[in-house]
Amino acid sequence: MKLISVQVSTKPEKKLMAIFETDTGRTRTTHFGQATADDYTLTHDKQQRQRYRIRHLKDLRTNDPTKAGFLSYYILWGNSTDIDKNVSAYKKKFNL
Repeated sequence: MKLISVQVSTKPEKKLMAIFETDTGRTRTTHFGQATADDYTLTHDKQQRQRYRIRHLKDLRTNDPTKAGFLSYYILWGNSTDIDKNVSAYKKKFNL
């Protein structure tokens, strides 16, 4: 699996979408992030990020980094307020 890009979602209720290429060459798209909600890249509020991450640890139980919960956790609520930095860290962490 390889992450091709993260871009603005085509679904109005979602913020972003991640496009992956599978090992067989097919593409898979995952839309994530509620369009009307705040996230760490917008608020820069570390306490809010900490609360979100505690509340959403359950999303990581799937062990599937292509799921919306993983993408939100690491990209919208990642260690940086810069989405590009969070995408790079996400790709490196999950070898995508």
